[in-house]
Amino acid sequence: MNDDKKVSRRRFVQTVIGGAAVAGIASALKPLGSIAQASPAAKGMPTRPLGKMGHQVKIFSLGGQATLEQANRDDEAEAIIQRAIDLGVNYIDTAAAYGRGVSETYIGKVMKDRRKEVFLASKTNDRTYDGSMRLLERSLKNLQTDHLDLWQNHNVRTQEDLDKMFAKEGSMKAMAKARDEKIVRFLGISGHYSPFVLKKGIEQYPFDSILMALNAADKHNASFIDNLLPAAVEKGIAIVGMKIPARGRIFKEGGLTSMEQAMRYVLTLPVSTVIVGISTLKELEEDVRIAENFKPMTAEEMAHLEELTKPYFSDASWFKEKW
Repeated sequence: MNDDKKVSRRRFVQTVIGGAAVAGIASALKPLGSIAQASPAAKGMPTRPLGKMGHQVKIFSLGGQATLEQANRDDEAEAIIQRAIDLGVNYIDTAAAYGRGVSETYIGKVMKDRRKEVFLASKTNDRTYDGSMRLLERSLKNLQTDHLDLWQNHNVRTQEDLDKMFAKEGSMKAMAKARDEKIVRFLGISGHYSPFVLKKGIEQYPFDSILMALNAADKHNASFIDNLLPAAVEKGIAIVGMKIPARGRIFKEGGLTSMEQAMRYVLTLPVSTVIVGISTLKELEEDVRIAENFKPMTAEEMAHLEELTKPYFSDASWFKEKW
């Protein structure tokens, strides 16, 4: 990386992390840091605005993978979901593809009694109108609800995906119809493969949210932080971070060694919240505790973690295209 790019990146990081580290930045850049300033909740986790959707979301949210997408884990999955809501989690993200409906079914068992307590998001991985409408019908049935708060295009990877989504009979037609009929409230796009494709997506359509891969190894290849995050911030859409621990691959001897490091890094960025798939109640309790005690990192702390991941960044970002 040349010196000009290093300076540019440093300025961006200083902008997004807020607090004392950005005291001297130019006023024109300050809006990028505004979302990183979480509002302390009266009790428990801090909250941040979920873009322009009018929802104050806790900075840690529950992802519908890990135990929640594994068949025959009913009791464990339900215990995780119930406990998450008890601890203040008010955003749950799942997808029709997670466990081929297993995740939505587990969540639905809790939603039938606690639907009003959470902002509920799911996804379609079908790029067609008919296929997406069928998945939406199945999702609503599995989730035991009559509406989704957020419906997202799942795992958008290539230009071909975008072309199919925006085709005359593509998934965006289904999304627009579902929103018009108030079956879903908001629309989103998600992906962890290419920041460049996702940037085209948010430039082509005014999505309400974007779910993107963000972790401390990001900058070493096809960086979402450098190539997508500024555009999403500029548009004011909700930014939800995923792949924070990269299914555990972010942790290495001599590298990152704790979930606190991994979560603090991403929560210091201008995200609304992060979603994490949970395997055990112990993991859930730890992640909530980290969120409750969150303090933004300095630019120097973030750069240090980035440097620690450099020797194994490919493994910690296994889900990305390689550049």
